[in-house]
Amino acid sequence: MIILGVDPGLTRCGVGVIEADASRRLSFVHVDVVRSDPHISQDLRLLAIYNGLVAKIDRFSPDTVSIERVFAQENRNTVLGTAQAAGLAMLAAAQRGIPVALHTPTEAKMAVTGNGRAEKIQVERMVARILNLNEIPQPADAADALAQAICHALRPSGALQGGEREQHLTLAQRQWTKAQQHAKKRHSVDRGM
Repeated sequence: MIILGVDPGLTRCGVGVIEADASRRLSFVHVDVVRSDPHISQDLRLLAIYNGLVAKIDRFSPDTVSIERVFAQENRNTVLGTAQAAGLAMLAAAQRGIPVALHTPTEAKMAVTGNGRAEKIQVERMVARILNLNEIPQPADAADALAQAICHALRPSGALQGGEREQHLTLAQRQWTKAQQHAKKRHSVDRGM
């Protein structure tokens, strides 16, 4: 299964692509950052991010797109741009019939390091280690996008507790199954079956 992770942002939007086999062994495919010029109008910045995301999704044909869930921050402008970029990633995936999963930064940290409060450098090092990379992906947005993809591959239910975990686990299992079916269907078409 191909998973495309997105670390949404209006200036830099991280995109990381990994492949997870049936036993959820992970391999690196691609990492990049889609950028927009902070000196142009916001509508054109959003268009640049959307076009960049569409190009990545069309190039890698992921079976699922894992996007960082936007959370409250003190800087309203940052939250607004991040939320808009996340929405663009959801739109691009939905237009192509690709399932979308949302994971918080804490869930991604927990999945990658085992610690939901891990420092950024710890996450970056573990991303490189998990994917057998010789160096840490740069900038940090790129590593965060890979962490989102890894999170979805390893912990599709996120870090939930008790009954909430059971309820969401069922949803996550359905998302995983849907993504697997999408992968099988795509591979059948690719092979001319």
